[in-house]
Order: sequence, then structure tokens, then C-alpha cells
Amino acid sequence: MTRRSTFTDQSVTYGAIGATLDPDFLRYPPTGLRPAEDSVRLGSGRERFERSAEALMTWGVQRGAGFTVADVSAGTGAQYPGIVFDPEGAPLTEQPAPRSEDRFGADGTAYIAAGMTATLVRRRRFGAAKTPVLVVYVIDEPNRIGFAYGTTSNGAETGEESFILEHRDDDTVWLTIRSILATAGGVRSVLAPLRRRRRRELTRDELRALHPASGA
Repeated sequence: MTRRSTFTDQSVTYGAIGATLDPDFLRYPPTGLRPAEDSVRLGSGRERFERSAEALMTWGVQRGAGFTVADVSAGTGAQYPGIVFDPEGAPLTEQPAPRSEDRFGADGTAYIAAGMTATLVRRRRFGAAKTPVLVVYVIDEPNRIGFAYGTTSNGAETGEESFILEHRDDDTVWLTIRSILATAGGVRSVLAPLRRRRRRELTRDELRALHPASGA
């Protein structure tokens, strides 16, 4: 069963909002966007899932991958719950009421919520790259939790990235990262191969961020 909150009152730089939820996005990506999906096993057991969930929903992946998360804001505008589906993909006859309580990590950091905005800052050899993002949906289920954000300004890449944590039936815990991205065109298109290589390196860092070996 999928429980989703979605926020669409602010502008992002791509049209396919929520594309990372589509089970066929690897085969049929939105026009002009490059799809990718990677997963890593983080361990097993309920405790590992709960610890990883708290880290994930308080920007642990981004910070663990070397980002500073700045200018965090709850955003403005109305939120609404997405449709809830059964395991076969059919909408439930009785839709549950949306969760409204705020949640916080042990250090007081607010959980990521739909509509939240932030700027991801990553230091480089010369200066820093800044990526403003908007959280476009949040998934919150007993055994599955995560979120996706989209870019809100044009930069080296535009699109959407999701981070979903699962406690599976075999008791294992997995993090899956999906992305639908486009590399900047024009003069900057000559750097596309470099941008893509850096993207793969960044994804590897993100996958490692919640792994027990990293101290998460």
C-alpha cells in the first residue's frame, strides 16, 4: 500500500513531476530526461530500518554524500494526500485520512515533508555548486518511507531524484535511489560526459551515506 503526500504549488524546472514513482520509468522515461535506478542493502531488522529512516528523513543521505543542506523552509501553499493503492495497483475503496502530525529526529531536526524547500551546497575545488530543490512527494508507510525532490532553478542538471527505504518481507533493509535528469544544453553540453560521470560518483556516495559502515 502506498501512502503519499504531494506538493505542486511551486515551480520546478521539469514537467514530469512524480516520474520517479512510475514503475516503468526506466523503460519509458519522460522525453529529454535520463533515468537511473540504484539500490543498496543496508542490513536487516526493524532497528536498522528505524535508524535508517530517521537519518533518511532528516537529510542524512545528502549530508553523508558531502552536501550542506541550507535555507530549509516548510514552503507555502496547500498539500494534499495522493491516492492510496493496494499491492496490485488498484485504488483503495476507502482512502485513509492524511497524516498531519509533525515529526522530528532525535536531535530536533524536522522530518522532510512535501512542499519543503532547501538548497543543496556541495564544495568543489573552485567554489561551491548550489542546487535549490522542492520536495515534490513523501511516502510514509510502516515498511516503506522516503521522498523525492525536484530542481527549482536551471543548472548543470535539472529533474527529480527519489530516496526510498524499504523493510522487505525477508527482513532486509534496502535503500533505492531513482533519478530522472537532464543535462544542461547549449555551450554547457560539451561537459555532459563529465557531468554524467560526476553524477554516478555522487550516487555512489549517496548509497553509502546510510550504510552501517559509514557510521549511520
